[in-house]
Amino acid sequence: MKKILALSLLLLFVTLGMAQKKEQWLEDDRFGMFIHWGLYSATEGIWKGERLRHPNNYAEWIRYRNRIGEAEYGELAKRFDWERINPEEWVLLAKKAGMKYIIITSKHHDGVALWDTKVGTYSLPKLSGTNRDVIKEIAEACKKHDIKLCFYYSHWIDWQHPYGWSHNQEVTGRVSDAQYDQYWQEKVIPQVRELLTNYGDIAMMWFDMWIPYQQSIIKKEQLDQLANMIHELQPNCLINSRLGLPIQNEHVDFETLGDNQFGAAYTDYVWETPGTIAHSWGYNALENEWKSTNQLFQSLINNVSLNGSYTLNIGPRADGTVPYEGVQRLEEMGKWLKTYGEAVYENNGLPIRFSQHDWGKMTLNKKDGAVYLHVYNWPLDKTLRVTGLASKPKKIEVLTPAGKQEVKFEQHGPILHVHVPTEQPDPYVSVLKVTFPELKLDSETVAESSFGGFALNAKNNLSKNLVFKAFDGTKPDHFELKSTDRPQWKVFIPEAGTYTIATSMHNGTGKTVAIDLIIDGKTYAAQVAPNGKVTVEPNENWYVEEFLDVPMGSFEVEQPKSLNVEFRSSAPILFNRIWLEKK
Repeated sequence: MKKILALSLLLLFVTLGMAQKKEQWLEDDRFGMFIHWGLYSATEGIWKGERLRHPNNYAEWIRYRNRIGEAEYGELAKRFDWERINPEEWVLLAKKAGMKYIIITSKHHDGVALWDTKVGTYSLPKLSGTNRDVIKEIAEACKKHDIKLCFYYSHWIDWQHPYGWSHNQEVTGRVSDAQYDQYWQEKVIPQVRELLTNYGDIAMMWFDMWIPYQQSIIKKEQLDQLANMIHELQPNCLINSRLGLPIQNEHVDFETLGDNQFGAAYTDYVWETPGTIAHSWGYNALENEWKSTNQLFQSLINNVSLNGSYTLNIGPRADGTVPYEGVQRLEEMGKWLKTYGEAVYENNGLPIRFSQHDWGKMTLNKKDGAVYLHVYNWPLDKTLRVTGLASKPKKIEVLTPAGKQEVKFEQHGPILHVHVPTEQPDPYVSVLKVTFPELKLDSETVAESSFGGFALNAKNNLSKNLVFKAFDGTKPDHFELKSTDRPQWKVFIPEAGTYTIATSMHNGTGKTVAIDLIIDGKTYAAQVAPNGKVTVEPNENWYVEEFLDVPMGSFEVEQPKSLNVEFRSSAPILFNRIWLEKK
């Protein structure tokens, strides 16, 4: 049975009228700034003429990677230029970029506190001989410019405290549980208490243990102690899953994915991606992997389309300045968000396939129920083909810096053909607003491709328990089908006409295989000869399975209609896709 998901505007407004969950602001704000800044910033990724001793080249790890002693590392504080350091400039940059919150590394793995902590003497103010408190200054600037303040705090790893965790304990022998608890009680608990007591409202504590606590030295009782203290001191403060607990735990308010890891499916809970503009988190003078502005836009929008947020990092130098490449990209993002922010802020995703469209993504505004089409690839034939919106729109508008421009469209069941202007409104991502009296989604029908035609593949089929192999750089997404497997699809044909059929597959059985395609009860058959491999690169002995198109005839459609499609083979094969296209 065709599954239709109905999302009425009435339900949306009822939901909005209910008591908001604590983490609602993160779901609404969607875009924030991460700041990695500390003693490591003064090394600039280079120690005594040598780059960081690890392929990932993360500058904030240089003390550990390059085996720098505590005293010598502390001398780096002399490189900080306090005449130029101005944390308010970071806040203003975040504001200009359209970011709504800031997470700053109050203490990273090196164990150095950015504020004048009363716990020990290993803090940036004491090592620098300054009375400046960067945390206080950024807190005041955030309040002044209406930016939420959040703290990163490394609770698990600490290379400064004699009983803190260091990965090298796998070689030298680990500290005892009692010793680690001494570090916990002497440093973690009192420092987090200082952060939550002395700097006003803190929106989030962002921890950084990327494995479950059971795989670490930390005990559940210690995490409970820390989380309970946060709840007591700042009841509205969020805690991320890198505390070391799963999203289902009562102490966890949202899930943090891996570094630069982006979503793959829609979820109904709040999550975020911590990402870098370049590669390193801390400033690295050898950095040459800057992401393009377009890539950053797509990362943000892709996350929002799956109900996720995006926290984008900057790594200022020891004088507080931010690399030009980073400033340029953030200013470009802010300019775009000034015009198109209504399609990002307070937007959720839609419960449809992440790879639904080849032209871009869709988001849903929680305030008015409008759907936004984020077009990465403006259609050459000036027809934007949208699949999955089953109800008829009231109107569709193209957003431009000059205002909204209404455009014409045709509705064919769950498929829209939107007639867009010749020139794309924005060089990065153009946006259309679709307004509905009531929104209904079709989450099952195969999406129409940019130039027309339908790819029935391993990601948009309706069958379960099939062996899926993802694209590995040379072989496409495919199923490893057995002769008993029956993958199925639903396709809506929007126009009458003759449609050709071709199946892409690899037959490695060494013999001819019979395949059948059943379209609305009618069978189309073909015999597929065995095929071998294809050379990827010459003179490297690099060969992979060859996937070839097999023509399977054509069929007639007299009027727009929905079709059920099933594939069968007489022997095991590697199945890529079926392609249906109007002649």
